Amino acid sequence: MKYGICNLGIVPLRLEPSDKTELVSQVLYGEFFKVLEQRKQWSRIRISHDKYEGWIDNKQYLEISEEDYLHLKSSSPILSTDLVEFVQDSNDQLYPIPMGSTLNGLPLLNHKHDGHKFQGKNGKEFLLETAFNYLNAPYLWGGKTPFGIDCSGFTQMVYRLNGYSIFRDASQQATQGEALSFIEESEPGDLAFFDNNEGNIVHVGIIMNDNYIIHAHGKVRIDRIDHSGIFNQDLRRHTHKLRVIKKII
Repeated sequence: MKYGICNLGIVPLRLEPSDKTELVSQVLYGEFFKVLEQRKQWSRIRISHDKYEGWIDNKQYLEISEEDYLHLKSSSPILSTDLVEFVQDSNDQLYPIPMGSTLNGLPLLNHKHDGHKFQGKNGKEFLLETAFNYLNAPYLWGGKTPFGIDCSGFTQMVYRLNGYSIFRDASQQATQGEALSFIEESEPGDLAFFDNNEGNIVHVGIIMNDNYIIHAHGKVRIDRIDHSGIFNQDLRRHTHKLRVIKKII
């Protein structure tokens, strides 16, 4: 088994080993992973913290030893909390990194970072404060940063930046936590899931106070939520059908 770490800011994770295929997620600076299969130009990887799999360009990560991988895996995550920061290598070159980058591998990469960071766990009341940092971020299928993010990438990163690990996709996240019977039982920070006509979970957002929700749809935005689903004031209609609300923490 081989192992790797992302040494660049934002790297595409693809469905197949080609730049032309679907972006399924992104690998942020410092995220580390198992290399499940390695080809001449591409590697299929499994990210450590959420077990998500996809293909990454071999030029966009560095191999590390199993010992280094296990050390990183056993350490409490240290995450960058600045919208954009830089790390500096031994040649004084700067690498831009986005909010949510993992800093545990700095010594391994021989990089320096002097920005703001977070380690540990925050209370549930901090989730919305973090979520507002992504407000108006454009929607990007597979995205995980304030410069482009999808609905489940948004919820995953908000939780991760407060010390909680949840799965990558909305359908996976819907398997976690405790189901609530009514919106009235929910608290700010709980997750609301929405399905399509086939009954598949296709969307997720974060419950706010007073029947509002923050979610990524076109951009990260705030809308009303009721027992039917999300009501988009701009369109003056419901855009998502409510399936279940989950209390994760």
